[in-house]
Amino acid sequence: MLDLFPETEKPFDIIPARKLSARAAALYVASSDDFQTRSVEALRLGFAGIDGDFHAGATRRSGGREPWYPRGTEMRNERQLSIVAADELAVVAERMGLAEIKPEWIGANMLIEGVPHLSMLPAGSLLFFKGGVTIKVDAQNGPCRLAGRAVAENAGMADIEAGALLFPKAAKRLRGLVAWVEKPGVIKAGEEMSVRVPEQWIYQA
Repeated sequence: MLDLFPETEKPFDIIPARKLSARAAALYVASSDDFQTRSVEALRLGFAGIDGDFHAGATRRSGGREPWYPRGTEMRNERQLSIVAADELAVVAERMGLAEIKPEWIGANMLIEGVPHLSMLPAGSLLFFKGGVTIKVDAQNGPCRLAGRAVAENAGMADIEAGALLFPKAAKRLRGLVAWVEKPGVIKAGEEMSVRVPEQWIYQA
């Protein structure tokens, strides 16, 4: 039988799957007409995401993040939830010369504690909540000027436009994750979870 990956060639490195412990330190929801969020004690999740949230829906319309489709193409909504970490937001705030960046300003639905380098969790990572909900990570959430403008306005920056432009640079790989609901239910603030990071591989050039 032909061996596609002979041991001597080592075409890629394998990083084994692993589990992490974490918790949902805070939860947030957005009104149906604005992406900025407000703090809540629980999130009620269905297969379409958070009930009544700005980003809820089984499908969504494509935008600038999907240049391979004509703008406005209906597609699966893999961006039902926005997940961030306090330590990463603190770094972004420092880079922008701000005292803080609140999760609500950038439309976060969940503030996670206990996962180092949260934004670097790979696609396919699973968040298993103690109450039974499962959320699946789609990708990093690329920072944009719209969120940057919200940060600049809420922080009272003197130059709103400059702040809007600075945020995408300052928040690169620190903006958190987007995810979708794999198993619905209710998540409560402070709820514990386990994170399953899937096996990964790194190709050798």
